[in-house]
This record gives sequence, C-alpha cells and structure tokens, in this order.
Amino acid sequence: MANWSDPRTVGSAPAVDVGSRSAAYDAGLRSYMLSVYNYMASGVLLTGVVALLFASSGAAQSIMVGPGLLKWLIVFAPLAFILAMNFGINRMSTFTLQACFWGFATVMGLSMSTIFLVYTGTSIAQTFFATAAAFMGLSLWGYTTKKDLSGFGTFLIMGLVGLIVASIINIFLQSGTMSLVISFIGVLLFAGLTAYDTQKIKSVYAYVAGTEMVGKSVVMGALELYLDFINMFMFLLRFMGNRD
Repeated sequence: MANWSDPRTVGSAPAVDVGSRSAAYDAGLRSYMLSVYNYMASGVLLTGVVALLFASSGAAQSIMVGPGLLKWLIVFAPLAFILAMNFGINRMSTFTLQACFWGFATVMGLSMSTIFLVYTGTSIAQTFFATAAAFMGLSLWGYTTKKDLSGFGTFLIMGLVGLIVASIINIFLQSGTMSLVISFIGVLLFAGLTAYDTQKIKSVYAYVAGTEMVGKSVVMGALELYLDFINMFMFLLRFMGNRD
C-alpha cells in the first residue's frame, strides 16, 4: 500500500489524514465503478434499440437471413472492434476509445437483430430482465466479496476456450442436445465471469487512479461487463425464449 505520510513532516502522519485520504480513495472508487456501470448499461441499451429498430424495419430479414457479404460484415464487425480496442488502447485517446465502444455497441445491435426474427418479444423481455437481475447480484457479490477470485478466473477462461471449441464442433454436428449443454455451461461460465471481472475492474482502480488511464480503464471495464451480460443473455435465451 502507498505511504500517505507527508515526507516534509516529522513523525507519523495524523490518523485523520490517513482517514481522509482513505475516504477520498473510496469516493474515487465508487465514482469509477459507477462510470463503468453507466457505460456498460448505456451500451446494452444502445444495442437493444438498434437491434429492435433494425429488425422492425425489415432490414434484418433481408440482410441477415440467407447469404450475402454485408451479412458477414455485420457478424464479424463486433470482433474487429474488440480487437482494435484491446490492441490499440495505448495508442488511442480516451475519446477514440469511447467512440469505438459506441460503434461496437451499434454493430452488436445489428448483429443481434435476428433474435427478434426467431423469438417472441415477450420471451426476449423476460430473459433480459432475468439476466439483468442475475447480473446485478453477481456483480455486487464480485464487488463486495473479500475472496480472491483470480484462481477462479483462470478456471473460467479455460472453460470459455473449451466452450468455443465445442460450439465450433457443434456447427458441423448440429446436435440439439449438445447445443443445450453448451448453453447451460455458457450461462454458468458468464455468471462466474461477471463476478470475476467486477473484482478485477475494481482492483485495476488502484493502479490507474489519478492517471490519464482512468478514462480508458472505465471504457475497457464497461466492455468486459457488457460482454459478460450479452453472452449470459444469449445463452439464457436459448432456454427461456419462445420461438415465433
């Protein structure tokens, strides 16, 4: 921990100074986490609005159903944004990183618009609110727990790699049973990642507080929680969604 004693004074720093600085750190952390959650929630909202408008306009039906270059451009655009943000974070300004986040949320909305062509609006809404409730509970636990989740995170990342491999294999097998198993495991993995990522984002504040990296860290933290939420929602929708 940092030594908050003033080097120009003789003897120990007064207890009130330590307490006031601790209170300032706690206030800064709360503001930091609130910014992360605000960005994340705004990104999810933007994705939902874009997806609904794109589907209701009929564009999703004409573009996303069937073959076409534009379809694949929309499908892979979110991945391109993620890679650009992760590898370009040191070169990008905070404003550029923020713009990339909003662009990512927008193309994710275009990509996810097909859920409105497959599932009923009521079941989508029910799944969304169920996911939101689970996310808030898990994130709150990750923020408040004293347990170190770093080892747990390693296990989750390994499980995520396995999940991706299984999903690719099932593209060729087209197994309904395997798809349900993948969805069940996916819900559990991203539930765990929500708590893990929240604790990790909280711990990052100690390193970026008072630096120019705070703004960038907020955006990247929001991106991580956004991905946890959206993936948990999509996997859960396979269980709770009623098809049209």
